[in-house]
Amino acid sequence: MSEFPEFVLSTKENSLKVSRAVAAKRLREIGSRLYTTHMLEDRVTLVRRNVWKIVPLYFPDAIVADRTALEQKPADDGSVFLIARTKRDVNLPGIVIRSRKGHGRIEGDYPMRANLYCTSLARTFVENMVPSRSRSGIARTASRTEIENHLLNLYRSGGETGINILRDQIKKVGKELGLADEAQQLSSMIGTLIGTQEARLTSPAVAAHLSGESYDPQRVDLLNKIHDVLRSRAPQAPLLSSLTPGAAINQAFFESYFSNFIEGTEFELDEAEDIIFKGAIPEERPADAHDIVGTFETISDPADHGRVPLSFDDFVTLLKSRNKRIMDARPEKSPGQFKTKDNRFGMVAFVKSSEVVGTLREGFKIYQRFDSAIDRAIFMMFLVAEVHPFNDGNGRTARIMMNAELTAAKETRIIIPTVYRSNYLEGLRMATNAGDPHTLIRTLEFAQRYVHAINWSTIERATSLLSKTNAFVRPEVGDREAIRLRLPRPEDDEDGSGGDMSGGPRR
Repeated sequence: MSEFPEFVLSTKENSLKVSRAVAAKRLREIGSRLYTTHMLEDRVTLVRRNVWKIVPLYFPDAIVADRTALEQKPADDGSVFLIARTKRDVNLPGIVIRSRKGHGRIEGDYPMRANLYCTSLARTFVENMVPSRSRSGIARTASRTEIENHLLNLYRSGGETGINILRDQIKKVGKELGLADEAQQLSSMIGTLIGTQEARLTSPAVAAHLSGESYDPQRVDLLNKIHDVLRSRAPQAPLLSSLTPGAAINQAFFESYFSNFIEGTEFELDEAEDIIFKGAIPEERPADAHDIVGTFETISDPADHGRVPLSFDDFVTLLKSRNKRIMDARPEKSPGQFKTKDNRFGMVAFVKSSEVVGTLREGFKIYQRFDSAIDRAIFMMFLVAEVHPFNDGNGRTARIMMNAELTAAKETRIIIPTVYRSNYLEGLRMATNAGDPHTLIRTLEFAQRYVHAINWSTIERATSLLSKTNAFVRPEVGDREAIRLRLPRPEDDEDGSGGDMSGGPRR
């Protein structure tokens, strides 16, 4: 066991001991008088990951306050704002600890970590109402718009009862801190949110809420981030599709087969073929069979599969009509109708039913900024999947909306084979939870290259190539045995022609 904790601050009392440990490579310096037993990890990552352990070493019993208390994390520029005995800044890798003098702890302030406290929620709002001007870096207190958005989020999660309890606490704290005017302004904001007052507010999200078409501001922030990443990429040559009608039908069959398999509607390949091409609906699974038929009919319909929205009303119409067509055999799922109850997948809660239309509208505004078909396609898929506007069929609808963008531009569609399911879901998870779409983008672009390389001229030929490139391997087997989807090689095709330019009859 180490004689030192993970992080230690050098003082007059321990400086000799610390120096000897550094010389013996048991400690390393990572900041001003700050040393750690972690000898390899990048300094910025290490400090940011352990910021709440490090802060009380410099400022014991300090109070996390202002913007930091509101956001519960360091600011974008690394600033961490505190109330402490002294006013000073401490610069560390990736972090700047900025302390100010202020009122000591009051009722409601709570322990955040050992020797570190945080202002109560009511105090946090009141103190953030005091304007501040940053001379370098981000402002100490939040803007009015940011405060309004935080209040809206609390109202969305806690309802009128919860926000009114906070309102009472704010009045009490404002009086205790000598900030009664700030507390009154907050009270007016809250009254406007719940419809009992009419204060002038600045947040677009709040304006949408007051107009009756609320949207999820955090989701819209995420969608803007996805947009910025997509638009920052270098232009790429499009993968143009030249499928004959027969090859396009074959590709549509496999797209519907794999798209349903991802969602748990599993059939053997020959069963799916009989269902789609021979109308053989199995008695024991009629609804599942109609799901795959509905998906195939939507994908293969020449009057629909390349339609893209020109307005928000078009967007809603296409979404609803495609979902209805996919899910028509499941009336209990209200096909083609936006959800009236909230839904989730595991730990992910999707956009609230009351905010579906508003969030889709804001997302559509972002969609309209794109000029590349592949960027529009990726964004459209993520928008629909992230909002999850229907009771069921959201994933299939999202992928059909994605591929319509590509078909409209005469580019190769994207199919997610069975073995690639984990890659696809991980990409979605990273985009949703971490705001990082890079994995999702790489996954979809590889899937498009893969589809472009498959010879779709006959079902048998495509099946052979898909099998040789591991497309049908179950994801859990692929994950366990490190079996990956790979691009076909010339020798994989029976006559070496390959590519998506072949055509001909289905069989």
